[in-house]
Parts: sequence; C-alpha cells; structure tokens
Amino acid sequence: MGQALGELYNLEDYCAAGTAVHEGVIPVAKTHALRYISFEPPRKPSYPPVVFVAGWISQIEAWQIVLRDMTRDFHVYYVETRDKNSAVITGKVNDYSVAALGEDLAAAVEKFGFGDDGFIMFGSSLGGTSILDCSTRLPARPLALVLIGPNAEFRFPLGGRAAVRLFPPRLYVLLRPYIKWYLRTFRLDVKTDRAQYLKYCRALDAADPWKLKKGALSLMRYTIWDQLDGNAIPSLIIGGSHDILHEPGNLMRMVDELENGAYLDLKTNRETHSAGMVDHMRGFIDKLSAI
Repeated sequence: MGQALGELYNLEDYCAAGTAVHEGVIPVAKTHALRYISFEPPRKPSYPPVVFVAGWISQIEAWQIVLRDMTRDFHVYYVETRDKNSAVITGKVNDYSVAALGEDLAAAVEKFGFGDDGFIMFGSSLGGTSILDCSTRLPARPLALVLIGPNAEFRFPLGGRAAVRLFPPRLYVLLRPYIKWYLRTFRLDVKTDRAQYLKYCRALDAADPWKLKKGALSLMRYTIWDQLDGNAIPSLIIGGSHDILHEPGNLMRMVDELENGAYLDLKTNRETHSAGMVDHMRGFIDKLSAI
C-alpha cells in the first residue's frame, strides 16, 4: 500500500485559501492504483479543470508555489504516477515505460468523467512526455496541453547505462552520488539555478530504487518523435534556455512538429515553477476561449 501524501505533507499549504482538499485512489489496472489529490476552489472556477502530472520521481513540494496560485481558479487533480512511492501496488508491476504511464493517465481521465474540451492536461518532464505521448489516445479530447520541459528522449551516459543494468537496486545508495555528480557537472546550469539541482537531489534521495531501475531501463530506449504526427490539440510547451537538462532545442522541435503548438521560454527552471508561469498558462487558455 503506497503512503498517502497527506501523511507526509500538510496539503493545505499547497493550495489557495479556502480550497477543498480531498485525497483519493484511482484503480487504473488490476495490479495498481494511483493516488490523486483534488484541489477544488471555494468558488466556481474560471477555467476548466486541470489534470496535473509531475515528472519522474518529482515530489509535490517542488510544485508548492505553482499549486498555490493555480488552485485560485482551477480545479486541480494532482495525479501521482505509478513510479511514485504513493502508488498502491496490488500485483506485479514491471513496466514503467512512457506508454505504460500514458495508459494509466487514460484510465484516470476516464474515471474523472471529463468530456471533450472539458479539461486541461498539465505536466512536467516525464509527466509532460507521458501526456504528449498518450494525448491522442485519451478517452476524451483535452481543451489544451500545457507542458513544462517534456523530454523528447532520456540521455544516459555509457557508464550510466552499464550501471543501471548491473547495479542491484539495494546498492542504489552507492550509485546515487554519481548521479548527482553527473547532473551538476553535465546536465544542469548550477550557477544560474542551483535550486534546480537541490530539488533533484531531494527527489533522488526519496526515490524507490526498484522502480527507478525499471523506469531507467525503459526510458533509455524512448524517443517522442514518432508520437507527434497528427496531434492537433492546442499545446503550450514551456522551457528555459538555461534549463539544459530539458534540452530547449528539442522542445522547439516538438512545437515545430505539432500542428497547433506554441513555445514559451521562461529562462530558468525556477521561473517555469513560478506563479508567473501560471499567469502565462491563463493567458494561453484565455486566447483559446476567445477563438
């Protein structure tokens, strides 16, 4: 049984004043269920509801600022994917691929009961990739996708690939310092945005080593490029020119290959996780509503 988020965090600190907070579990397959948190504003929301999917091993604390602002006028369903410690595993789950995460999201959207153009899919990093991958196969068509740094592919150095395959999960504590060193040396602009590095360190410290290995083995072979053709859902992709981990060049290529995509550069990971980002999201939805 996965641990409830409400046991770890005071969820009222993650939303606007007066928000009704409810934590629940969605069965998405015979083998597992996903935890979610419903943040419902005290007044009728000004915008459609949001299905919020964070990135690989990302923790809700990384989204506190965003959730506090977003829940002022969006009913947010914060969904934790099967790779999170909160997932309720009742059978054998070995598949942590993008496609598998997408299947879970499709099941969750169906259970929430959304209709066409009646909701927004919001995701970051692997969460954004999973949304983009499955968006045309969802049981209802989203009004829009708002994606922060969705990964087009997942880069592992040759040594890292070997380590993932050879290291047993119980020795993850020995591998973790190498992962942190690799991130700060080659994949993050620590001078510009040290907070991003510290956030990933906390996530790595809290990660489930067994799920982490299964996920890494699936993700190292993945690319998004064959999943974009024919996707006409209005999509706002948000990146940061200093957030090199999420490869701004790939984000702009995604926008070029989508039929109805737009790109926004917010410079740093700190800004993509800010209340200002939510304002840009509101502006994007307002433009869609005016069409």
